[in-house]
Amino acid sequence: MMDEVSHGYSAGSRRKGKGDMMKTGNHGFTLIEILVVMVILGILAGLIAPRIMGKPEEARRTKAALQIRSIESALKMYKLDNGVYPSTEQGLEALVKKPETGIVPKSWRDGGYLESVKVPLDPWGNPFVYVCPGEHGDFDISSYARDGEKGGEGDNADINSWEIE
Repeated sequence: MMDEVSHGYSAGSRRKGKGDMMKTGNHGFTLIEILVVMVILGILAGLIAPRIMGKPEEARRTKAALQIRSIESALKMYKLDNGVYPSTEQGLEALVKKPETGIVPKSWRDGGYLESVKVPLDPWGNPFVYVCPGEHGDFDISSYARDGEKGGEGDNADINSWEIE
């Protein structure tokens, strides 16, 4: 109030300076600005979308490899707790449910070794193939990919734990 009185005018009759003129009248985007942004987004979508959308099979194969790596980590935790890997007969189910056959683990972790309550399927909806002892290491894990059968080429080629880099 003192400031308004000392300058000789009230808040309602305040004079506008050059700085105030710049701030008024700029309340949003113009139609041209919006159209330019939409055209730029359209161009970007046109360039990027085909690269992403055109490779769903490659994305599934990458997901399967990541799932295998995750299962391998869970199997290693299982061995740290129990001294052995689950047998082929016990299968990957031993990671989510305490085995009752074969070598019954004494230190099986409550809640299991995977984040989910069931063993995940591969991206094509097939179970992973687990063999212990494996031909290529302590255990082998495979996804038979799109065709669900051992072997294959291209998109039907198996994804194997011993071949993942």
